[in-house]
Amino acid sequence: MRFGALGVAMALAACGGGVRYRPVSDVPVRVGKPYSVRGVTYVPAADPGYDYLGYASWYGGESGNRTANGERFRPKAVTAAHATLPLPSYVEVTALETGRTILVRINDRGPFAGRGRIIDLSRGAAEQLGIRATGHAPVRVRVVEPPEKDRSKLREGKEAPERPVVDARTLANLRAQLAAQGR
Repeated sequence: MRFGALGVAMALAACGGGVRYRPVSDVPVRVGKPYSVRGVTYVPAADPGYDYLGYASWYGGESGNRTANGERFRPKAVTAAHATLPLPSYVEVTALETGRTILVRINDRGPFAGRGRIIDLSRGAAEQLGIRATGHAPVRVRVVEPPEKDRSKLREGKEAPERPVVDARTLANLRAQLAAQGR
């Protein structure tokens, strides 16, 4: 069967849904302008000292949607959404119940619901961290500057090597700090 130029263009548009995705890349880093969601204003900013305790949840039904930085959302990749950190950013996420720590690439905006939620993980990140079954877990999120080999793995949608497990004493201290915040 022969297609004319219009037929080929229509077939290609149908396959991609007409959505253009940005290639997965660490440049340019985008901070973005302030924005509002459900009456709350968020002000994106670089924060190299970002180190917060709160809750993580995960999302994964949006496969193929565009992320806030223009990339195609891949649920199995180890990515996350954060309300204000630059896109992309890299963070260590530690599950406060187990001490398990992973490296995650932030390429989307959120979470916008739920008291105390500070990060929404992709399904792949939730699985690597071991919180997929619970859906919601107390975490520590800390901005890091990982080596290029780890960045490259995450850009490819693969897991970077897990970080060392946090010791029981430190975990107890972090859990106490989170409880003191009233979350």
